[in-house]
Amino acid sequence: MVYFKYPDNPTFDLVYLAQDLGYFKNAHIQPKYVGKIDANQVIPLVGTGDIDFGTRMASLTVSAVAGGADVKIISAGNETLQNAPHMKYFVRKDSGIKNLKDLEGKTIAMNGFGACAEYVTKKYLRENHVDPAKIKWVAMPNEQLEQALDQKRIDLAIIHPPQSGIAQQNKNLKDLFSDWDIDHGLSGMQPYTVNGKFLRAHPAEVKEFVGIIAKTANWVDAHPTQAREYIAKRLHMNVSQVERYAYVKNLVIQQQPLQYWINTLENANQIPKGKIKASAIATNGYNPYAKSSSIAYAGK
Repeated sequence: MVYFKYPDNPTFDLVYLAQDLGYFKNAHIQPKYVGKIDANQVIPLVGTGDIDFGTRMASLTVSAVAGGADVKIISAGNETLQNAPHMKYFVRKDSGIKNLKDLEGKTIAMNGFGACAEYVTKKYLRENHVDPAKIKWVAMPNEQLEQALDQKRIDLAIIHPPQSGIAQQNKNLKDLFSDWDIDHGLSGMQPYTVNGKFLRAHPAEVKEFVGIIAKTANWVDAHPTQAREYIAKRLHMNVSQVERYAYVKNLVIQQQPLQYWINTLENANQIPKGKIKASAIATNGYNPYAKSSSIAYAGK
């Protein structure tokens, strides 16, 4: 039996749901939870081996590989749909904020730097002639963002599911837009990353792990209401406040979302141009549902 070290965080995650569904019951790989881990530390700790798998935005893995970390993306993750966005942008109804230009001089809060909330938002602002340098940026846990906005400690909150559903029902708040409105899902895929040493030591078990979470992802897509009920129970939330997740079919990795993040980080001067290739940081070789190990464009 192989045990993999994994965070026990207050969020929706295929690992937790797979265990609830019994998909790990007869598996040769089992989760060993190591407690709550700050979202910003998940990929760095995968790199050091303090945890074996982690799911965070691909930008963090791209940056980690560029910095010499021994990690690999081994499956896709959730995807953005119009009715299941990866993140939503909320303001108070009495804030006076009606458009992007109104955000200059304001405070925007998100769940961490270096991932989707920061890069997608700043890119969108620049494309719409808004200067990100004229905005104050702060980070706090996803589960605290709605309250901070409601109490007027911040001016805009970028909130991910399932907690975005709480903000959606807060009568004092309104959502301006979502990441679907920004790029129709191009940036919204959040893959699973594995520690390289663990991968080389346990390739068969890693393949079993990917098969389990892919099976779970397909179950979520087929049973969105039941999936919301599971996560509501786990997080002690009212199910009416839990927004749905959608996942890439079979968790097969496509090149477009990875290339988006490579290009975005290059353009932001966070990684050297041409240093990182999608095929070098990710593989479908451990996904039993994939037809090949290569990372290809959708439809090819």
